[in-house]
Amino acid sequence: MRVEVKERLAGVPAEAWNALVGDGSPFLEWEWLASLEEAGCVGARTGWLPRHWTLWDGDDLVGACPLYAKQHSLGEFVFDHGWAEAAQSAGIAYYPKLLVGVPFTPATGDRFLARSGAERPAVIRALGEGLTEVCRQGGFSSAHVNFCGAEEVDGLGALGYVRRTGYQYQWRNPGWRSFEDYLAALKSKRRTQVRRERRALEEQGITIEVLAGEEIPDELFAVMFRLYKATIDKLYWGRQYLNRKLFDLLRARWKRRLCFVVARRGGEVVAGTVNVRKGEALYGRYWGAFEEIRFLHFNVCYYAAIEYCIEQGIRRFEPGAGGEFKHLRGFEATPTDSMHYLADPRLARAVADFVRRERRAVEHHIAALDERSALRR
Repeated sequence: MRVEVKERLAGVPAEAWNALVGDGSPFLEWEWLASLEEAGCVGARTGWLPRHWTLWDGDDLVGACPLYAKQHSLGEFVFDHGWAEAAQSAGIAYYPKLLVGVPFTPATGDRFLARSGAERPAVIRALGEGLTEVCRQGGFSSAHVNFCGAEEVDGLGALGYVRRTGYQYQWRNPGWRSFEDYLAALKSKRRTQVRRERRALEEQGITIEVLAGEEIPDELFAVMFRLYKATIDKLYWGRQYLNRKLFDLLRARWKRRLCFVVARRGGEVVAGTVNVRKGEALYGRYWGAFEEIRFLHFNVCYYAAIEYCIEQGIRRFEPGAGGEFKHLRGFEATPTDSMHYLADPRLARAVADFVRRERRAVEHHIAALDERSALRR
């Protein structure tokens, strides 16, 4: 078998790449990753240089990982800026570094793709060893595998990578058949709060609809981009990672995965979210509003999505990173993992000690959040 580095995912047949993804994360699919490149959201200009590793057996693609060479740590959602500062203080060049992951997307999924489950351990080992060797040879300080799955945690841990644990708030359906079932599962105070927030929107004449796949009219994509940009522009820390061209490409080649939640007043769109659906999971990605309306965010981003999940038999809803207010609405703290290899022994020891202590703190925090759950036990 041989490894080939692809500087554009367009150089890999879409069918062959997606065959490796299978039922896995939608954000690993060729259409999403290739569209980011074609739109210019990732590339030399943005500091995300594609260096995708592909593993071939003759003409057959048997393994791969989405790999980027980076000169910064933006858009990753696993924050290592403190590591970069510590490296600089010690005279260690932290950039460039290697990142295995999905740009701008804090969603867990397989990062090392294989033709079959039986081949995954060997693919993880081969590609994981390859990344460490590239770092040892110089030119890259480290290799980071963000939001990865349990097999990668185990396989890369055996190769000397260190595990970093974080958490996100995620919603899971234990068997509710209606939105009222979900409300009944909440503690009394939280149940009353949700009902009050839903009623407030009705009193303001705002209606919410969910459009998925081919139900989405083509003209709505331009509106959703404007909503996305409206949120970025109003936040002083906001960074625009996506552009209009990406939305056009997704309309043409990835509509089947998209789910838009749209709020209207008098027929005019006032807010909306871009979500992605695959199998039994819904992923919340981008929110925007043209008007500041009380409780609009909670209704569009969470309640409408939860109701849609229950109606569609979707078992898991991942609305993205951050947001303690999600916990108050029945989203539970869920661990996330990333794996890291650092070539310099001094920096590696310091990071290993840090993540070990950080992991204990995260575990204690998740346990404390579980005790204060909004759900009745």
